[in-house]
Amino acid sequence: MIKALIAEKEASFASALEHFANEAAKIRTGRANPGLVENLIVDYYGVKTPLKQMASIVIPEARQIMIQPWDKGSLVMIEAAIRESDLGLNPGNDGVAIRITLPALTEDRRHELVKSLNSRAEEGRIAIRTIREDIWKALQDNERAGDISEDDKFQGKDELQKVVDGYNQKLEAIRKKKEEEILTV
Repeated sequence: MIKALIAEKEASFASALEHFANEAAKIRTGRANPGLVENLIVDYYGVKTPLKQMASIVIPEARQIMIQPWDKGSLVMIEAAIRESDLGLNPGNDGVAIRITLPALTEDRRHELVKSLNSRAEEGRIAIRTIREDIWKALQDNERAGDISEDDKFQGKDELQKVVDGYNQKLEAIRKKKEEEILTV
C-alpha cells in the first residue's frame, strides 16, 4: 500500500525534475545550444508553433546557432519571434537561414545567470517537497482510517524520504553541471 502511494507519484517527481532540466537548458551559457531557441514559440500564419517543429537548428560554430526553416516564407516570423523573446539575441537573416552569434558573457552576466539557475533549482525542490507532502498526508489519512499501522506510516515516511533525496540529488547534479557550463569562459 505504501509503495503503491509512492509509485503513484513517481511520475510527478520525474516530471518536476524534467521541468527543471528543460528550464536549465534555456539558460544561456557561453556556448551555443539548440535548447536555447528550440522551444521558442513562433506565430506561424496565426498558429503558435514551437521553432523546432518548423526548422532545423544546427550549431556550425561554438558560439553560433543557425536556423534553417523548412518554409522560407517563415524566416521573417522566426526572426521576429527571436527579437521579441527575452533571450537578448540579435538574429541575422540572409534569406536562406537565420544566424545568431552569441556574444561573450561578462562575469557579471554569468553570476546573474547562476542566480537565475539557482532560483529555478529552488522551484524544482519546492515542487518535489510539495509532492512529498501530498504523499505524507495520504499516509497519515490511511493511518487514521485504520488501513495501515503507525509503524507502517513511519516506515513509509522513511521510504518516501529516500525517494525524495534521490530526486534532490539528481536535481543538484543537473544544477551543478549547468553552473559549470555558465561559469566556464
